[in-house]
Amino acid sequence: MDAAAPTWSENRTICQNGLVITIEAYRDSFEEEPGYLDFAAFGPLSPAVREEAHADLEALGTGRRSGIEHVEQHVNLARELVAELIGSTAEQVTLQPSTTQGIMQALFGVTGATMVSPNEFITLPLAAQRAADALHVLTPQWLETTDGMVTPEAVRDALTPDTTALAVSLVDYRTGYRTDLSALREVIGDRLLIVDAVQGFGIVEADYQAADVVAGNGYKWLRAGRGAGFAWFSERALERLTPVFSGVTGTDVIGLPTDFVPPVSRSAHAFTVARPEPTAAARLAAGLQEVIDVGVGVIQTELADRVRDVMFLADRYGVPVRTPREPERRAGIVALAPEAADVAALAASLANHGLTVTTRDDNVRISPHVGTGSDSLQLLGDAFAAFASDRIY
Repeated sequence: MDAAAPTWSENRTICQNGLVITIEAYRDSFEEEPGYLDFAAFGPLSPAVREEAHADLEALGTGRRSGIEHVEQHVNLARELVAELIGSTAEQVTLQPSTTQGIMQALFGVTGATMVSPNEFITLPLAAQRAADALHVLTPQWLETTDGMVTPEAVRDALTPDTTALAVSLVDYRTGYRTDLSALREVIGDRLLIVDAVQGFGIVEADYQAADVVAGNGYKWLRAGRGAGFAWFSERALERLTPVFSGVTGTDVIGLPTDFVPPVSRSAHAFTVARPEPTAAARLAAGLQEVIDVGVGVIQTELADRVRDVMFLADRYGVPVRTPREPERRAGIVALAPEAADVAALAASLANHGLTVTTRDDNVRISPHVGTGSDSLQLLGDAFAAFASDRIY
């Protein structure tokens, strides 16, 4: 970072005074080592998140009631910031330990046929099948797709009168395909739309109001660490979903109920089990505040340039790309599709050049972020060049 530039803490103070953090300041906040291209797996914690976590742990270490209460205030702040990005109210937002738990809260509450692709990240098909096995009121309706992409056309062709819900990822973890929530809503009509948004929340603009449940987590693109999950429920979802995992926080009783079992809340709180972990909420709030201060649209545009850079290098060295080329159909993931015989060699070349990516089966996934610099792109180009030169035709 330029010596004359304000520190991240100073930038946050500036923002609180009504100014917007620049994309340059946001870009400079990425401090991971060159070669890290795996934000779809884990986002190294940002300076703002680390500062917040340190301050909160110090406050909790004093044992003072004021410090404990100060940290707990981040729970409501995190809910408010999630609501701001979704375009809703904090009352409809719950904090969850993970995206998976938020999705399971939703799918265990569904009655009827629920359409889901078996090619989705395991969270969605697993939750649907577990709900079916346990409660016998949900029936998985397995959606056949082309290359794992849940398109409006595929959904339209598979709809039946029995379909009551569609569960889908905003961004597919294997292909990088970004679905169109508005188009899906138009196709499914009044049915429930349950969205795993973890691979897109905070980096792409989406019509979340078209959905009924939006679940995500802060540990990837928000750079806020694990345990920072959330789930938002629309009014339609609150009317139709049955709260199954509803604990002490799932009631409207103020204080600790004694000598009676309180009824379940009629609000989104019904889909919670216990009080959220306040330090996780604080990290989530810090990560969310960063993207709000910069602007999701600004981040989306900048990230699209990094994705384009990765695709350019892949094309230059003849590495096939599975991810859609149109910016509106992708987010931050670039999925490479080498021949099966080439996967090991490509993965080895990337590792040998100091690059951190994800390789699963025949898929090599590269996921840059706004702060991915020329040094990382140079390493990537060198790795592709070495792979291409050693390839046997």
